[in-house]
Amino acid sequence: MTAANARTVLRTVLIIVAVVLILYVIYLLRHPLGLLLIAAFIAVALSGPVNYLHRYVRRGFAITIVYIGLLLLPIGLGALVIPPVVTQVESFATNAPHYATDVRDYIEKSRTLKSLQQKYDIGGQLQKKASELPARVGDAATVLGNIGLGLVNSIFQLVTILILTAFMLSGGRGWVEAALRYQPPDRAARLRRVSERVASAVAGYVAGALLQAVIAGLTSYVVMWILGIPFRGPLAVLIALLDLIPLVGATIGAVVVGVVSLFVSFPTATIVWVVWSIVYQQVENSVIQPRIQQRAVDVHPFVILVAVLFGATLLGVLGALVAVPAAASLQIVLREYMRFREDSRIMEGVDPASGDVAAGHA
Repeated sequence: MTAANARTVLRTVLIIVAVVLILYVIYLLRHPLGLLLIAAFIAVALSGPVNYLHRYVRRGFAITIVYIGLLLLPIGLGALVIPPVVTQVESFATNAPHYATDVRDYIEKSRTLKSLQQKYDIGGQLQKKASELPARVGDAATVLGNIGLGLVNSIFQLVTILILTAFMLSGGRGWVEAALRYQPPDRAARLRRVSERVASAVAGYVAGALLQAVIAGLTSYVVMWILGIPFRGPLAVLIALLDLIPLVGATIGAVVVGVVSLFVSFPTATIVWVVWSIVYQQVENSVIQPRIQQRAVDVHPFVILVAVLFGATLLGVLGALVAVPAAASLQIVLREYMRFREDSRIMEGVDPASGDVAAGHA
């Protein structure tokens, strides 16, 4: 083996070892890297309202205002959802023995069910379990309290993400400009154009998705109010949150409400809700969503589906939420790269001195 071949083999081995080590380090740091990616996404999404407020106030005060609004959102949702859920659960637990008595009376009046009642005492067992339910509610509250202790780590992670996001909002643009100073002017212009388009696409997508979710939640609440479906406030919030998940979220929310509607004027309420859900999803997919998102992202539905599947597999629900803006950002980068390659091919056939096409390409 010659010295040149030996150096080539050694260089190849070293490159492979370096790549393996880098991938291993990335695997070890996957959790903090995930927090950084989430913080970067939130920072880009919040850059729009922060930049708008920065026109009138100092940037630090603008970030504070946006953060206050961001923190008040889950508090408002909790105030809307938790009280009716607690009230309905307590009411159901209190009235459960009465419901069980009604079921037992119905069984005794039915000839077929009466024979089963005599053999297995179905009504008695239901009544026994129902009488224990109020006490079980207290046990469930204790279990929920223990689960709440396990959420402390998630709260710390959320605080960490918000702090990272604040740093990125305050100095992120300066960091980008500082990095671009070390690039050639033409490359710096391309990178600056890509970063601005990516930021605009992500911010526009988030704003459009929130508006679309609000429309879905409000319209669903009105329909559930007309049908007399219980828990319509929490269910409307659930539909709005699920509507943020592209393609499949609205369907999941409609199925959940459809199950609840089975206990309200069946089958009329269920049929009306199913028809409404189908019609609304068609309107949302063909009218609302294109009009809201057409200026933010321009991604083919097939690419959206693949991105959502990959994102959900890698990061769960969070991955499904960021899949579309991530796909749009990748598409922007690829388009800019193809534009650069096309410009390079054109410039290769031009004589810099005369500005005419070179003789070899004439």
